[in-house]
Amino acid sequence: MTSTGLVAGAMVLCAATVFAQSSPPPAPSVPQPMIVSSGDATVRVTPDRAFVTLATEVLAPTPSEAQQKNAAAATSVRGRLKALRLPDDAIKTVSYSLSEEYEFTNNKRVSRGFRAVNQIEIRVDEIARIGEVVDASVQAGAATVSNIRFDVKERAAAERQALKDAVADARARAEAMAAGAGVTLGPIVRIDEESGGGYPIPRPQAMAAPRMAMAEAADMPVSAGEIEIRAHVTLTAAIK
Repeated sequence: MTSTGLVAGAMVLCAATVFAQSSPPPAPSVPQPMIVSSGDATVRVTPDRAFVTLATEVLAPTPSEAQQKNAAAATSVRGRLKALRLPDDAIKTVSYSLSEEYEFTNNKRVSRGFRAVNQIEIRVDEIARIGEVVDASVQAGAATVSNIRFDVKERAAAERQALKDAVADARARAEAMAAGAGVTLGPIVRIDEESGGGYPIPRPQAMAAPRMAMAEAADMPVSAGEIEIRAHVTLTAAIK
């Protein structure tokens, strides 16, 4: 290539560089205006299922004797519950413990024996049968009844209804916000669900009681009350 060609090429390259450097930068994108609102909903349902927690407890001189006697008591309770035609999956062990108990005499630790505790949870699909189940369990060897918890069989349906109502509430709030600002609500961009779930309305718990006391209270009235299924969502919508 001749020197004249080299000079001409350099001039063209320089001109292109100058043109590229003088091009204005692209305008920054304007973010889409949004409205963010939250919605809440509560669905109240009547419980149709209960979970009863009870335990067999045995105090014996040796660990092996405590375990054997507790196993016999637990087997007796399970047998009585099966006689009530409760399904196998309605009875489950939730905890088991074996510990030594002792007292101090003349500044010396003296063993009182070993306590074995087998805690069982029973699912009762008919609220009216709670008293019958508790009575049968106590008569068969359960020492304590520590808790009665209520629930609903169709919880998923109630949770979906609560979510639906919460979204409707959030949308109504967003529309009110848009109207207050003099703008029009556009399409929904995002909906986030926050942890909610079911909350039993506070009620007294069935506390632990001696076997004799529970046996005398076999026909105790049970008031299930209501369960609150709550939902909370956050809704993001565009502004037209």
